[in-house]
Amino acid sequence: MTKVVMVQGTMSNSGKSFLVAGLCRMFKRMGYKVAPFKSQNMALNSFITEDGMEIGRAQVMQAEAAGIKPSVEMNPILLKPTSNTGSQVVLNGKVYANMNASEYYKNKKAFIPYILQAYNKLCDQYDIIVIEGAGSPAEINLNENDIVNMGLAKLVNAPVILVADIDRGGVFASIYGTVALMDNDAKSRIKGIVINKFRGDKNLLIPGFEMLAEHFNKINVDIPILGVIPMTQIDIDDEDSLSEKLDTSKVDFCTDKINISVIRFPHISNFTDFNPLGRRRDVILKYISSPKEMDNADLVILPGTKNTLYDLRWLKSMGFNYDNLSKKNIIGICGGFQMLGNNLIDKFEVEEGGSETGLSLLNFNTIFAKEKTTRQIRTKIINFPDFMDNFDIPPISGYEIHMGSTTNASELYFTQSDITDNCGFVNMNVLGTYIHGIFENDDFVDALISGLVKKSNKKVILEENINDFDVYKQLQYDKLADLVEESLDINKLFNILDTQNI
Repeated sequence: MTKVVMVQGTMSNSGKSFLVAGLCRMFKRMGYKVAPFKSQNMALNSFITEDGMEIGRAQVMQAEAAGIKPSVEMNPILLKPTSNTGSQVVLNGKVYANMNASEYYKNKKAFIPYILQAYNKLCDQYDIIVIEGAGSPAEINLNENDIVNMGLAKLVNAPVILVADIDRGGVFASIYGTVALMDNDAKSRIKGIVINKFRGDKNLLIPGFEMLAEHFNKINVDIPILGVIPMTQIDIDDEDSLSEKLDTSKVDFCTDKINISVIRFPHISNFTDFNPLGRRRDVILKYISSPKEMDNADLVILPGTKNTLYDLRWLKSMGFNYDNLSKKNIIGICGGFQMLGNNLIDKFEVEEGGSETGLSLLNFNTIFAKEKTTRQIRTKIINFPDFMDNFDIPPISGYEIHMGSTTNASELYFTQSDITDNCGFVNMNVLGTYIHGIFENDDFVDALISGLVKKSNKKVILEENINDFDVYKQLQYDKLADLVEESLDINKLFNILDTQNI
């Protein structure tokens, strides 16, 4: 029978995705067939599976750690925020509807059959399922219709590990408060506590553990400490915009490296696209919000966004325009690509309706469509921008996620597939493409960095013998599994797995 364990957190960004990935990798190395599962994910970072289904990037990362291909069953509901109060609801990999928060909350229980269908399908294929919760299970105003934390744990009878971030302070208060606010059934499901992101001597925590146990005893709770995970730099995809990777305010550009600016849109999506650039020692990567910050940039990237029209208007309000951007080497991806054209037209009110004049850095128009394009792609580059080395590189791979089509007026196509699909154009110092994951193609990145060095006339020592990006990721997953295995009481963990049917 398939075993299951669920990881919940005392708050957002406590380390749930991190721990789930580590457990998946650890179980894989032990010889188990393991899969991640998250019933409902709210994130702007998404991925397209081989069969064209859209799921959250966190479950893709966890599937990679488990050594399996990501599938839509791992994340049946994806909420992609379109505003502060609304989201696009992606159900089983396809757009279901746009809903405001109260509307979705009222209808959540209608999604339970889809959640259980996906979960049961995974159970038919794997030995262990590692479930990730969302936010905190102690959001008492939302518990009645919960389908992602204790509500889900009850549905699938999952034992729960509670993870808490000590680095932000107040760890014992957050643990005790979370448990104390739960009803008795929920309390009984928590089988272990993990302290995450600890710096210093673990022995200093022992008195705290003892006092926490005393307080738990007063509310008739006995939950053991499963382990303490130290603060460690492991480079895996982050879940959402809480990622510290987006805060580069203290990063300075250098004269002996290639400086790359990524414009930080209010609704930036798929910022995991840039992780391969950030790992290189010959690159400085900064997220910026004003034109002045791109003064010394060798390349400016307009990333994807979940609200293209809003973010284009924001871009203009911050002072970005044709005059200052046209002087730079530019790459636009997905929504950022659409902004590079002449006009963006939303006659079907896919976003907020209306139209907006683009930056006119490339000569095309975009018309938003009712149907979302979601597909993986492998294609050959046929035209390069002038800031890339123009040599024969292998076909590039990636994926598309967009609700719009572009019409070409006069630009060169970027790849062979563009001839029929219009998904990328090139003009001198400007490249626009719908391809997410393009920087995971090592040969493409090598040609890009090498070309930028030549065009900038900088004396940059190019990084040589850099690991293939996939090899690099596998090494990170192994480091994570080592850390989890060293930090947790593995015997207690397997005892927790065996409590599922008790």
